[in-house]
Amino acid sequence: MELNFVSKEGARTSAFVASSTRPSSRDDATLARLGKKPVLKRNFGFMAILGFSCTVLITWEGSLIGFISGLQNGGPSGIIYGFLVVWVGTLSVFATLSELVSMAPTSGGQYHWVSMLAPPSSRKFFGYITGWLEITGWQSLVASGGYVTGTMIQGIILLTHPDYANNMQNWHGTLLFWAVVLLSFGINTAVGSLLAKFEGLFLVIHLLGFFATILPLALLSEHSDSQAVFDSFLNLGGWQTQGLAFCIGVLGNVFAFLGGDAAIHMSEEIRNAAVVVPRSLLTGLLINGTLGFGMLIATLYCMGDIDAALAENPHYPFMAIFANATGSTAGAAVMSAIVVVMAFSATTGCLASTSRVYWAFARDRGLPGWRILKKVSPRTSIPIYSVITTTVIAIILSLVNIGDATAFNGVISISTAGLFGSYLVAASLLLYRRVTGGIRVATDDDVLTNTVGSSLTWGPWRLHGALGIANNIFSCIYLVFVFFFSFWPPSLEVTPETMNYAVLVFGAVILFSMLYYVVWARKVYNGPIIEAIPFAGSPRQGI
Repeated sequence: MELNFVSKEGARTSAFVASSTRPSSRDDATLARLGKKPVLKRNFGFMAILGFSCTVLITWEGSLIGFISGLQNGGPSGIIYGFLVVWVGTLSVFATLSELVSMAPTSGGQYHWVSMLAPPSSRKFFGYITGWLEITGWQSLVASGGYVTGTMIQGIILLTHPDYANNMQNWHGTLLFWAVVLLSFGINTAVGSLLAKFEGLFLVIHLLGFFATILPLALLSEHSDSQAVFDSFLNLGGWQTQGLAFCIGVLGNVFAFLGGDAAIHMSEEIRNAAVVVPRSLLTGLLINGTLGFGMLIATLYCMGDIDAALAENPHYPFMAIFANATGSTAGAAVMSAIVVVMAFSATTGCLASTSRVYWAFARDRGLPGWRILKKVSPRTSIPIYSVITTTVIAIILSLVNIGDATAFNGVISISTAGLFGSYLVAASLLLYRRVTGGIRVATDDDVLTNTVGSSLTWGPWRLHGALGIANNIFSCIYLVFVFFFSFWPPSLEVTPETMNYAVLVFGAVILFSMLYYVVWARKVYNGPIIEAIPFAGSPRQGI
């Protein structure tokens, strides 16, 4: 076993010296095998983290929010078939991520996995770039959640007071954005155990709200015929082929599944994380996918005159569809409010996960100001400075919306490219290691595993043999597909209003991260730092 890195970092880290005591629990022992000290409190069990996963994923709500994207490129049928493609692809990706988090249940997630899987000559650089992709994707997702929640509140105001259209301003949405993000900040920092209880409550709202929305929609509206739903394709973006339009429109469904891996970055706050996180990821995906597909079918059957709905609310036509279907503005406002409440819940969960990524990456010295960002509040056991940083950056980004909503859309659209880019690097390296036989079965005699300079061992959850390889290959193909099309504009004729600025923002982030790496990070960042080493034979997590 290579331990040169251990001794090098151990000489500079007091935590390494303090690690000479035996871990107090299986969770601590598992974390110590990754070279990390337990710092955060484990407030989440299976049901709490399942609620967290489901209420960040919010697929049935997200499918309504991103409805317009698939309708423009693909049409009603494109939305349905695109949803199925994305659901299957996401299931494959989550199965791959579940294998990785079972091997190394750490808040660092993708960048830690890349660091442990990459060849020694490139692991430092690949891990660093993956960390920046990961942070970019998650920070953008916080901004997306705040923006969508704030502007949907504007949509409800427009629904109930149509005259508001004459006075509607971007800065109104920005102020609502700030309110959403600051309230999320309060929930994340007040009490350490509050977040787990909060997400458990909103799981109930998520499930009951589905029926409170779909039943009035399905029972009170007139229904279209099945041909209009299952055999009606549109290409309003003017693309050369219907297939290309479908591929671009599928990004609306991808948005509905973003953030489902939030539980991964809470791993150091979850009991028996190596088993519980994979189960919660896949269970949450099955629940949300089923609800999302049902809501899409109902909405498409009941949407009526879509042009009229777009004229009433061009950003969130589902609100106008609710009003036309139920014949009640008050009823439509209540149904829409459920979506808004769940979008707020998702923003709160995204803020928590993003702050843990900041904290983990700072702990390994990958960020500017890492000495401050890695600090944890002794009262709440929360990385308070990372939570503050996530909130402040989201608020700063929201200022772009005051000047130009189109430019801000470029900021939030980077979430897909950032997250899927980080997934792709990790999944590709896992495929490389598994086909070359670089991962073995774990034993109780292992001291350090699944970190820099140590051997690779499987966790308690994985797909065996050919099934695992086939799924890993399929997940990589799907990730390349989504990553490629995440930079495309919604129409062939590109104008400043239809430009997808994700490519510009993505390039700027990569350029900044590489510049910081050359100037400073390469001197202090060496991949995941070894903070603790357990005794051989320490208790191991299992199914």
